[in-house]
Amino acid sequence: MRDLKWTRKTTRKVARHLRRLDIRVSASTVGRLLKAMGFSLRVNHKNLESGNRNPPPRRVRNRQFHYINRSRQQFASQGKPIISVDAKKKEKVGNYKNPGVSWQQEAYRVNDHDFLTDAVGMAVSYGIYDTEANKGFVAVGTSHETPAFAVHSTVCWWKKWGRRMYPHEDELLILADCGGGNSARARAWKYHLQHQLCDPYGLTITVCHYPPGASKWNPIEHALFSQISTNWAGTPLESYQTVLNYIRTTKTETGLQVKAHLVRKNYDKGEKISDSKMAELMLIPHKTLPGWNYTLAPSRM
Repeated sequence: MRDLKWTRKTTRKVARHLRRLDIRVSASTVGRLLKAMGFSLRVNHKNLESGNRNPPPRRVRNRQFHYINRSRQQFASQGKPIISVDAKKKEKVGNYKNPGVSWQQEAYRVNDHDFLTDAVGMAVSYGIYDTEANKGFVAVGTSHETPAFAVHSTVCWWKKWGRRMYPHEDELLILADCGGGNSARARAWKYHLQHQLCDPYGLTITVCHYPPGASKWNPIEHALFSQISTNWAGTPLESYQTVLNYIRTTKTETGLQVKAHLVRKNYDKGEKISDSKMAELMLIPHKTLPGWNYTLAPSRM
């Protein structure tokens, strides 16, 4: 294979190669001809799911989407809480360039390199979005996104907001992706839900996972995370307090309200849950796609 395939083909370079073939054209003419052939300058589009080597068949995806829709309708009709959960993209905390623009008299002066060694730390944000109440809660961690951190964040939401809004409810529907700290395969996710949320608060928790490659349909992505990113666009996230302030002041015309909480506890990766511990869980797989849909009931005391 010739190396020319891997070089940047500017209109000036194309015109130069054509002149070697006795075709006399200018770079602007090459640009006009390329546009006529359907070519234009384009940016990369981030719309492929990373790591998704074996996506489920379309019929399986559709079945899961219908099941999630029915579950949401059932819980909503009974006034029971429905939350969408996920981790937001990690952010470097420090004087770094933040994509986007903001109204300022002068541009922010930020570091010319994004070296991690210059950072105050990493902001690991795990969000909980109440789909019916249009309220969001974000736990900002300082270590790693793990199942224990994901569950701890959900517990914080229930203690600070959930049980006040739903004082008489004992059931909760969680909508989650198939990967990350709340992965459908993560034993620790189910284990900590049982011991940190189900048992202490007497909650029966139903979890429905969106299929691999379908995380963009999780309500929290467009209802909460995109609004936060818009709110702090173009502003350096210089400190954890800055991160918290921008999350807390995120609002929309539809009445979105957001709370934020800083979690400084360190969470280690690679937690293992034994078969014996899993056998003790009050885990009830659903008949429909049990790997993605299950219920955890409080342990009998």
